[in-house]
Amino acid sequence: MVLILRLFLLTLIIFFIYTTIKYLLNPKRKLELAHEQKKYFLLDDTSNIRKNFLLTYNGVMFEGEKYLGTTERSFEVISIFIWPKKTSALKGLKRDDFLKIERAIKKQYPDAMIDWKSPVKEFLTD
Repeated sequence: MVLILRLFLLTLIIFFIYTTIKYLLNPKRKLELAHEQKKYFLLDDTSNIRKNFLLTYNGVMFEGEKYLGTTERSFEVISIFIWPKKTSALKGLKRDDFLKIERAIKKQYPDAMIDWKSPVKEFLTD
């Protein structure tokens, strides 16, 4: 009986440690933390083209949609559309902020052409 109780406690401790590690390493938790701290963070599954990416910058959450196409070398992501989740959160962002976001995405997808959706598109074209 004591052996069963010890095995149960050991299993419970291992499960608790495993759950804690999984929670700490969860990318969505890191995204939410960066969003709260108004830092830059890109959550993207580069192996899954159909899955949109999420990006946070200065407390603003953006979503990006990737489109696959052909380049001279191979099939790559050639087009990305980005839009803010809440347009009211854009207050205080400058043109340089959007250019920094574009440069960060270009590091991940160098062949992609980045298009912004409204209202950022109108802001950048003025």
